[in-house]
Amino acid sequence: MITEQGRILELLLSGAFICQITDEDAWRYLKSAQNSDKMESQLNVLNRTLATAADGDVFFAAYQALGESERKVLGGQFQEISSNLLPLVEWLLLVQQAAGNDVPVTQGSAIRLNELQSTIEDTPAYAEQLEKISRYRLFGSTSTTLDGQVKQIFKRLTDLGYLIKPNQEKQIYLATGKIEYLYEVIRFIDETEALSLSEQADQAVQQGSLL
Repeated sequence: MITEQGRILELLLSGAFICQITDEDAWRYLKSAQNSDKMESQLNVLNRTLATAADGDVFFAAYQALGESERKVLGGQFQEISSNLLPLVEWLLLVQQAAGNDVPVTQGSAIRLNELQSTIEDTPAYAEQLEKISRYRLFGSTSTTLDGQVKQIFKRLTDLGYLIKPNQEKQIYLATGKIEYLYEVIRFIDETEALSLSEQADQAVQQGSLL
């Protein structure tokens, strides 16, 4: 039987972002300095380190030492994240606008799919924006209906770990800590906007903790 430490180690090595929303037990485990030190020792054996985002509220595994193969992996990941930023940011802005909020979507934000869909249906500009977003390669919707487009976007965001659906009987989604990580990537790109994408990727790799 796998231990809690082993379970969390597997999650981290699989690329998971652990936060209070996605896995509260694992999050509480890692919030303990003693436990996080144990996890760090386990990860170090595998050339990984326990990294954090959102002021220590989101945990993930990053490479400890960077050789050529690690740099290639991280560079590829950064390029992929960068290419997906536009659809993700446009979706986040649409949700914020449709909800009439000044506050952006953050970890723990509840998104009620039915309410969001109704607002978008009643506002032609939102519906047009949604259709555009759904066509991005990241979401890949081929649906001609707003309902199909919304559901495809939410399915992909759930598959990618940005959202979770705690109760399968209810159409309520919660934003995870991976959203906070996304904001950190956006800030990083903003700070290095004068650089080309390849140079940004190289800097991100050098920082290590970012990916």
